[in-house]
Amino acid sequence: MTHHAKEIKDNFGELEGREVNIAGRAMQMRQMGGITFIDIQDKSGKIQSLIRNNELDERSLLVLTNSSIGDNLGVRGIVMKSKRGEISVGAREITMLSKTLRTLPNKWQGLTDTEARYRYRHLDLMMNQEVLKTFEIRSKFMRHVRDTLDSRGAIEVETPILQDVYGGAKAKPFKTTYHTLDDKQMFLRISDELYLKRLIIGGAERVYEVSKDFRNEDADTTHNPEFTQIEYYEAYSDYETFMGMMEEMMRSFALNTFGTLKIEYQGEIVDFTPPFARMYWVDELRRIIGVDISSLSDEEAAKINDSEQLGLKHPDPYHVADTLFDKYLKGKTMQPTFVLDFPAYMCPLTKIKRGNPLRAERFELYVGRMEVANSYSELTDPVYQRKMFEDQERERKKGDEEAPPFDEEFLDAMEYGMPPTAGIGISIDRPTMVFSNQTSIKEVILFPPMKSLPPDGS
Repeated sequence: MTHHAKEIKDNFGELEGREVNIAGRAMQMRQMGGITFIDIQDKSGKIQSLIRNNELDERSLLVLTNSSIGDNLGVRGIVMKSKRGEISVGAREITMLSKTLRTLPNKWQGLTDTEARYRYRHLDLMMNQEVLKTFEIRSKFMRHVRDTLDSRGAIEVETPILQDVYGGAKAKPFKTTYHTLDDKQMFLRISDELYLKRLIIGGAERVYEVSKDFRNEDADTTHNPEFTQIEYYEAYSDYETFMGMMEEMMRSFALNTFGTLKIEYQGEIVDFTPPFARMYWVDELRRIIGVDISSLSDEEAAKINDSEQLGLKHPDPYHVADTLFDKYLKGKTMQPTFVLDFPAYMCPLTKIKRGNPLRAERFELYVGRMEVANSYSELTDPVYQRKMFEDQERERKKGDEEAPPFDEEFLDAMEYGMPPTAGIGISIDRPTMVFSNQTSIKEVILFPPMKSLPPDGS
């Protein structure tokens, strides 16, 4: 194979009359007298192969006679135009590369059933070529984040996916058993945070990981139990540093990839021109409902749960505040917006805001009404961190399945002295949704989890 379809079409003036080798899947075949037209599809698109049957040698004619839609074919020929002016490859030789044993979906209707598209992604890619463009955008965004962090002098590391003590977020974990460790109960990580912070304590200063994380929660259009993020930790920085980093990262990706800072998403224009908006959400929520959630007791949280009809089974301050944000503020964040300065009780791993002990130095970046990044000025006081872990442990014993267990090993590491540090988790899935104009997270995950088919396969 010497050229892709798009390459030939884009450079026809230079390639006309030259011999090329193309390869791909036969998506359409037409016979007109002694001429056969085959549309060959590769990753870049389709190009017509024009075959004069009487010009083929015996082997190529045998291949042509036994070819059908769906076969992978190699074609050697001359770049030309057909009588109708379509850029084509005039075939001199045809090779059967692989034979399809199944019939492709109808060429006019394609593959449109959503569940079938996700379950049979190979067919989805064959029949809906725009799907591949979504995953090319995803790949480019992940590379762009990596390049940004590499340019800051960070090193990429790997930390355990199987953990005996999970932490770094509030989430219910997946459980498994480690047989070679005396059937020890293990957990798929919900975050990389506590391991990466140990590296900061050890002197690494700037570290990141491209991480698959797992949270045993419901799936919806913006959540998947298995998801991809990049977590990054930088010593001697704070969350203000990362606001500037995220503005530049999102700006440069939009401009370099699409040539504009204004991206269409679901019928609206998202403008990535810095500076991004800032929403101080405790103040904004107080303006809307007249309640200051900076300091809530369990009793006050229960009353708000009832008065606001939040429907929470365990209306602790954390979940009440989180649900109030979703109810009143989340829908206001189509444009890139930093949601700032969370109530301190929601942030057990975060430094208290300088000048306001009821709030924490934390932001979430929202784009397209979705959270795409979460950042802290990290808590570095081991004594206060122990108190926050103890509070979480009490909540866990009261039935909060999302509260992580006490992590004594992490506290031991902190007691050696953790430098001032900023940390951030950057979603890969959700920014890809915005940049590829998708409304469901399953559209940007190649193989999303699916329910099992019935025994008969129907």
